[in-house]
Amino acid sequence: EVQLVESGGDLVQPGGSLRLSCVASGFIFSTYAMRWVRQAPGKELEWVASISGGGANTYYAASVKGRFTISRDNAKNTVYLQLNSLKIEDTAMYYCAKDLRPYYTATDGSGDYSPLGQGTQVTVSS
Repeated sequence: EVQLVESGGDLVQPGGSLRLSCVASGFIFSTYAMRWVRQAPGKELEWVASISGGGANTYYAASVKGRFTISRDNAKNTVYLQLNSLKIEDTAMYYCAKDLRPYYTATDGSGDYSPLGQGTQVTVSS
């Protein structure tokens, strides 16, 4: 059974930084791309970033490119999202997910992915 546990969310001022973590279990972690998605109140789920199974390739939504960095540590079954230069509009619940297709990374957030974990709340406010 796939399990994903996110952490690291917090209340932060505009311009601040956070590092989110997601610990995965229940599958061969390095075989699958991982992604972060987010959902702001009253809005649809939005793809944020993806990383290939080996970690060499990363892809970002235009809204976060240059400010967020996705990475992974396959020895720890953990994927990270570094959030810099945070804006009020980054306020959302952030979730990680496992892509369903092994050895493949969608470059634009398309494709199917696992059910989401409980998420971690990021609130950007002055």
